[in-house]
Amino acid sequence: MNEDKAARYHRLKRRVAVASICWSAVLLAGLALTGASGSMRDVAHTMTLALRGGEQRGLDLGLYLFGLLALHEIGDGLLGFYSGFVLERRYGLSMQNAHGWLADRAKSFAIAFVLGGAAAALVYWTMGLTLGYWWLLSGALFAVLFAVLAALAPVLLIPLFYTIRPLSSDLLRARLLALAERAGARVLGAYTWGLGDKTRRANAALTGIGKTRRILVSDTMLAEYTDDEIEVVLAHELGHHVHGDIWKGLALEAALMVGGLFAAAQLLTASVGRFGVSAIDDIAGLPLLVLAAGGVSLAMTPAARALSRAHERRADRFALRLTGNPSAFVSAMRRLGAQNLAEEHPSRLVQVLFHSHPPLSERIAAANDFRG
Repeated sequence: MNEDKAARYHRLKRRVAVASICWSAVLLAGLALTGASGSMRDVAHTMTLALRGGEQRGLDLGLYLFGLLALHEIGDGLLGFYSGFVLERRYGLSMQNAHGWLADRAKSFAIAFVLGGAAAALVYWTMGLTLGYWWLLSGALFAVLFAVLAALAPVLLIPLFYTIRPLSSDLLRARLLALAERAGARVLGAYTWGLGDKTRRANAALTGIGKTRRILVSDTMLAEYTDDEIEVVLAHELGHHVHGDIWKGLALEAALMVGGLFAAAQLLTASVGRFGVSAIDDIAGLPLLVLAAGGVSLAMTPAARALSRAHERRADRFALRLTGNPSAFVSAMRRLGAQNLAEEHPSRLVQVLFHSHPPLSERIAAANDFRG
């Protein structure tokens, strides 16, 4: 393990992540408090009248949202380029050129616009139905939307960025499918996940829910890891599905969304008649809505991280029991740590605020102590 190199890499990545949050908060607060959001709403409405010759609230919202995302991309795009391209190249993790990175960034922007537009339309639609409890209705609908996205991600979103093809090794495919059957998890099949064109990182995953659930093993892992190591990594992923961690995560996201929307409802109510916001369902209030909902999610980050780390520890124990192969687990963790530049000994504060997984050293120690 090159701990010093990994520590420097993650320290820089964390700084960019914090800067990105600050940029988002400053932009949203600035647009709302200066009244610029109201001006953007008026410009969007004028453009709608010019394009359609009449009132059309949906187009108003779409034009406003596009402008908001474009403004956000000015700062976040620069930070993303430094974090996602410059640092990844500097530390030997990225295989992409600038053109490829920018193409992926453009895809991400388009997806954010489509999903953000759907989310905003859902919120303002519920406001039109019931101004008093729109936040509760929206939260319930978002819970359904999260589940739909989790099911569709393997077939609609992941293939937009990576090549997915059937696993070529019949022996390994049969072994992984048998492992899933032993764990009691139904899967559609096992596939090669084409990470190698973009990154040196290795990974394996069990994506989707229900009839879209499938095994993904990166080509970078297939090239360098033994079948035993791949099996134990997948066993960890199976542990999440067996213990219902996916559904628990979706439930947590839905609960945070309800809490965030409730906070947004209070803030919007207090802002009516101020900052250019004429009513709760005025689209000029969208920055305040996102700011309040994001603030609740950010405040709950330490608790969410702690829950995630608990789930990861349990999935590790499940993998060790299912495979009975702690030596393969340890060697796989060491390989992944070195290949993905994992921090082996992060500080406690860093763990609390940033880490969804236990430190690598802790996971290896637990595997070495495993007694079956």
